[in-house]
Amino acid sequence: MINDQIRDKEVRLIGAEGEQLGIVPLNEAMDIAFEKNLDLVKIAPTSKPPVCKIMDYSKHKFEQAKKEREARRKQKTVETKELRLSPNIDTHDFEVRVKRAIEFLKGGNKVKVRINFYGREMGRTHSGVKILNDFAEQVAEYSIVDRPAKMEGRSMIMFLAAKPQEKVKSSDKAPKES
Repeated sequence: MINDQIRDKEVRLIGAEGEQLGIVPLNEAMDIAFEKNLDLVKIAPTSKPPVCKIMDYSKHKFEQAKKEREARRKQKTVETKELRLSPNIDTHDFEVRVKRAIEFLKGGNKVKVRINFYGREMGRTHSGVKILNDFAEQVAEYSIVDRPAKMEGRSMIMFLAAKPQEKVKSSDKAPKES
């Protein structure tokens, strides 16, 4: 609430620079704010008496919007990349998929590994579990298993998430030799 929207008899007033002005009647607080060509803004309506601050409300709203835009820009979106394997995958194909998964994980993305079973392959789903576990071991240095292998219809799916990057502290670095 700002200016005329405030209906309390008295308020605890905070000045434009953050100084405490004490408990004052509402009309006196409004007069002080209008003398300085600023707004009276209720910042803590539940306290007794409510706390109001003298500030430039439009500037305050602009600063808040600017901070939100900055936070949105710094946000990192994580994509989920999918790799498909088959129950009878060859070793070279497997290694290619592992390299691809490592690239995705280094980029900070999640990886969804899927094995589709067709026809009689549904009788040998245990081989799919073995393949996915081997896959998880191969990329263990770069990832953690977000969701272990699980059957969903005719597919077995496992999710891998990138390991958090640990920042090296300056004290942990080896001293330079002269």
